[in-house]
Amino acid sequence: MSLDRQKYLEAAKSQLETNIFYHSLALEACMSGLYDYLHANNRLTANDPSKDDWLLAGLIHDIDYAGEFKESHPLRTREALAKYGLSLSDSVQKIVLAHDGRQGQNFTNLAEWSIFCADSLTGLIVAVALVYPSKKLADVKVSSVVKRFLKEPRFAAGTRRDEIAECQNPAGLNIPLEKFIEICLLSMQKIADTIAL
Repeated sequence: MSLDRQKYLEAAKSQLETNIFYHSLALEACMSGLYDYLHANNRLTANDPSKDDWLLAGLIHDIDYAGEFKESHPLRTREALAKYGLSLSDSVQKIVLAHDGRQGQNFTNLAEWSIFCADSLTGLIVAVALVYPSKKLADVKVSSVVKRFLKEPRFAAGTRRDEIAECQNPAGLNIPLEKFIEICLLSMQKIADTIAL
């Protein structure tokens, strides 16, 4: 996967504005952390895609959020990738489509639930980091993100809190909100240098 990832990574970097590219890297990291957590807790089934699929979906989920494709995002992922001679499996395409709330919640696996719930959380975590004097993810505590999430709805007002809160849905991830935030924060902290935080 690593060689393939490099090609998709370069495509995303070429196609996207820097902040959207960094968001894509952050979501890829969250997807990795969520996969590992669910795997460690024996929550994954034969119906769940491979870890490579989870990560690739996170990395390229916004690749059509630019240029001539932007108005139709996320329906033109394959067209955006084709510009770079890259293709996408049906499995990854389904995960990508799940991150957009407009598609509804007819999710068929935990990868789709994960990308839907984590997409907006990356932005909230970044916003929390940016109010620290250091502007570093390393200084962000889970409790700070939880507090901003629950008690300060005007903070990072564009955050889709209702979608993030769906992490607790028993029919989906069934992960407590604080644990979900912790998994994503720790995952993003691991790549902090890569996303300039």
